Amino acid sequence: MAQCASITRNGARCKGVAIDSSDYCYAHSPKYAEERRRQASKGGRRGGQGRGSSRELLDLKAQLQDLTDRVLAGELDRADAAVCGQLLNVKLRALEQERRWKETEELEDRLEALESVLKGREKAR
Repeated sequence: MAQCASITRNGARCKGVAIDSSDYCYAHSPKYAEERRRQASKGGRRGGQGRGSSRELLDLKAQLQDLTDRVLAGELDRADAAVCGQLLNVKLRALEQERRWKETEELEDRLEALESVLKGREKAR
């Protein structure tokens, strides 16, 4: 298997494997530039795991602490706080589901990229 002919930013030769009987790996091949751009665009729109939702988790924790403090201080009825806690639990489950969807989409994109590389290697044989 041939090594990619591309030179990295630090001046070293890329360690990737050349595909599609070309001199370049998937990451440097001009043939896949548009596909890489689309994948990067998807990743940018999704924001990655944890980005955005970490703020929501911190807010959720603060709300739960506030509920607890107000119940203990006698400022809030326990029944009302229990209902609020149940609703916050629903929100927490929704955040977890959203994280799983994002993770699944990212894994699908990575799998598609790997399959593309493998198909390129098969064609090169």
